[in-house]
Amino acid sequence: MAGIDDVARHAGVSTATVSRALSGRGPVAAATRDRVAAAAAELGYVVSASASSLATGRTRNIGVVVPFLNRWFYTSVIEGAQRRLMQHGYDLTLYNLSGDDREREKVFDDHLLRQRVDAVIAVSLELTATEITALHTLGKPIVGVGGPIEGVRTLSIDDVAVTKLATEHLLSLGHTRIGHIGGDVDRELAFHLPTNRRLGYEAALRGAGLVPERELYFPAVFTMESGYTAAKQMLGTPRLRPTAIVAASDEMAIGAVLAARDMGLDVPGDLSVIGIDDHELAGFFGLSTVAQHPELQGERAVDVLMEQLHPPRLGTVSETNTALPFDLIVRSSTARPQGRVGGR
Repeated sequence: MAGIDDVARHAGVSTATVSRALSGRGPVAAATRDRVAAAAAELGYVVSASASSLATGRTRNIGVVVPFLNRWFYTSVIEGAQRRLMQHGYDLTLYNLSGDDREREKVFDDHLLRQRVDAVIAVSLELTATEITALHTLGKPIVGVGGPIEGVRTLSIDDVAVTKLATEHLLSLGHTRIGHIGGDVDRELAFHLPTNRRLGYEAALRGAGLVPERELYFPAVFTMESGYTAAKQMLGTPRLRPTAIVAASDEMAIGAVLAARDMGLDVPGDLSVIGIDDHELAGFFGLSTVAQHPELQGERAVDVLMEQLHPPRLGTVSETNTALPFDLIVRSSTARPQGRVGGR
């Protein structure tokens, strides 16, 4: 089996240069780095993870902490992060906090602090001051995805602006009686996501000179089943029925589409529906949506983390929260209201 000395001789460089080139630590000219990589590949040389860890104090392993593992958004963020980490030669260890508070304490007080990971990505989790201090004390960089966390580099979309854009799309089509299926504020997720998305919906209505109606807001829990149930309630009284619904997630929006069809309503003829996410099933259902690109969020989180683990010579990025992109995608689930123009 080829060793580092063999790679050095084959590439015509020193063993120290081979070490710097393959580890990504230390200055090496791009041409030299490519030559060393080619030599290593030709000889079948693989850097020893255990030796590298002993020499550098790093495991080249990143911990990713999520509140749920059975939701499309979180698995998509993880997929994007894992793909980018592989490009940098890092492994990923996943911590799912779908259990109780004791499970969360065990992860932050034990697993993440036993030097098993070099850094942490927290997805849609508002870290406590104690958790942040413990990780910083051990010199473990942190990146948050989902909202601002004091003292931590974060990335997030503007949840108010996202739902405002979705609602404005319906308003532009001529809808004036628009319902909202949002998150249950009594079961508030991290970063007040249900509240912020409701605020965006209401801001769009007020911007169009309309007053939000309490009977057109129904809470759900970001699943198709809960969206289906909420839509059935919203659409059950014909005189109060809206001509359009904006849901705080695509899964709830798909549930609303299925509920409308079960009630004999045509989508979009009788009811327009728009969601948020661009879920993998959104295209199948022809669902108009606001895409928030979760895989890109995972990739960007790794990019920010690498800036902390391997600071560029010219300094690190100074911003604490990076705004992430979102885009309106119009499909067949939204159209101009028919019959009752404006929904009245």
